[in-house]
Amino acid sequence: MHLPLLTDFVFILGLSILILILGNALRLPSIIGFLITGMIAGPKGLGIITSTHEIEQVAEIGIMFLLFTIGIEFSLNLFFQLKKTVLLGGLFQVLGTILVTAGIAVFLNLPTPQAIFLGFLLSLSSTAIVMKCFQERAEVDSPHGRIGMSILIFQDIVIVFMMIFTPILSGQEQIHLLSLVALFGKGALIIAVVLGLAHTVIPRLLHAVTRTRSRELFLITIVTLCMGITWLTSEMGLSASLGAFLAGLIISESIYSQQALGGVLPLKDVFSSFFFISIGMLFDYHLIWHNPVLVLAGATLVLFLKASITSVGVLLLRYPLRTALLVGIAISQIGEFSFVLSKMGIEYGLLNDAQYQLFIAISVLTMAITPGLIQRSSQLAEGMNRLPLPGWLKSGKDLLPSATQSHLHNHLIIVGFGTNGRNLSRAARAANIPYTILEMNSVTVLREQQRGEPINYGDASYEEVLHEAGIHEARILVVAISDPNATRRTIALARYLNPTLHIIARTRFVSEIIPLQSIGADAVIPEEFETSIRIFTDVLQKYEVPPPDIEALVDTIREEGYSLFQRAAQQQEPIQ
Repeated sequence: MHLPLLTDFVFILGLSILILILGNALRLPSIIGFLITGMIAGPKGLGIITSTHEIEQVAEIGIMFLLFTIGIEFSLNLFFQLKKTVLLGGLFQVLGTILVTAGIAVFLNLPTPQAIFLGFLLSLSSTAIVMKCFQERAEVDSPHGRIGMSILIFQDIVIVFMMIFTPILSGQEQIHLLSLVALFGKGALIIAVVLGLAHTVIPRLLHAVTRTRSRELFLITIVTLCMGITWLTSEMGLSASLGAFLAGLIISESIYSQQALGGVLPLKDVFSSFFFISIGMLFDYHLIWHNPVLVLAGATLVLFLKASITSVGVLLLRYPLRTALLVGIAISQIGEFSFVLSKMGIEYGLLNDAQYQLFIAISVLTMAITPGLIQRSSQLAEGMNRLPLPGWLKSGKDLLPSATQSHLHNHLIIVGFGTNGRNLSRAARAANIPYTILEMNSVTVLREQQRGEPINYGDASYEEVLHEAGIHEARILVVAISDPNATRRTIALARYLNPTLHIIARTRFVSEIIPLQSIGADAVIPEEFETSIRIFTDVLQKYEVPPPDIEALVDTIREEGYSLFQRAAQQQEPIQ
């Protein structure tokens, strides 16, 4: 029995495997690999695939699972922790990009609805690519990592409303006061029902399902909830995308969210891969071949505009220039959900085929360039800081009021007020050790100043900030931040300014010990192997190894600079 659809699926998946292996060697994002797969196999490539309509239907399921997983991963607690950065930073980035893009498009004689829609497309960034790069570089908890994540959270929320607004923007749905009231009324009703289910019915249902200890039943229940709520919202005349997101949000509020995410992610990965493949199948690669300058210029303009707008937004949040530039560079590409919107744009007549082809080409290029840009973002930011700009703009030293402190002498400087910095300040206060704190989270600085902490705002990798902290009179400097590049720059500068200073640095990786010691750190504490020491200590205790022998082993490892562990870690160095 001949099954054309099965033949197409096998060919697509086999080809994508080969392309993804090659792309991994070239450090290209997997999304690019799927797009290339579609370009090669589609009707505008080799024309091998015949079941294009069926593949597009599978792709629609991929979109649903993409939004469903976003809903599961969305944390209301994290949202409220970062609410200022999410709302202000995200709103400025998205709205600023839409307005600037729409203004340029109108200047180029595009109709206003089409210009606004183009702003929608360009305002979104790639959460998958950016967060993967931050994770590889151990920068998720750095100031620019948290700000970037906040803006991406806002984008993940706003994409749902963009998809709802697109039909109205196209003019195919008339805007009347009654219709808007009805739309928002339906939306409020479905959200109220969903939130009610999230706190009443769904937890009891999932509890009953998990008691059976059947993974199959749990997964089927989760998928049914996703599809059922998506169907319900679409039947009520609302966006199916909103339904998928709300379904995920229901699960996120339960204690079973991580288990649900683990079960759904493989489905999401498979189905969403077909979505990106279907996008590639619509792309005509001849556009790049015949118009390379246009595509390259368009990609450069997009990267520059988004980086500039985002950087200005971060500066308005009172972060120094270096942090603003790192965030701007990181999220300057066009994201995967812009592809979802672009297909809606084709459907509703907001994009013609030529515009769509140009958009896909520019998007793919910006996404392909992003990992390299993030890798070199610190050097690019340093280059900008060499320009004759105001000192407060570079360091952030004068962006917030300073904590009043008497003249410091023989004191402790704490760089970073996370968990480690907070605990260290408590210990210093209990021991009557004079100390001062440098922190780059403006909300934390203002809050802790009101509580009486000697904390000031500023980037410790700048000379004027360390001068204000009394670096020449200090006895000890502790660097407890989650930014490897800023840690290195702070240590090198502090050692230059005060050769007798005792410098202690916290790092995530044991492979950083020797590099940090070589630039001036007296002691480097790697978190991952202090954890390992605690684990093997507990293991040896359970095997009744004498405590003196355990202590001797721990002392030997620390005295040798963790060399026992460094050899094992050499093959797993973090990407910097």
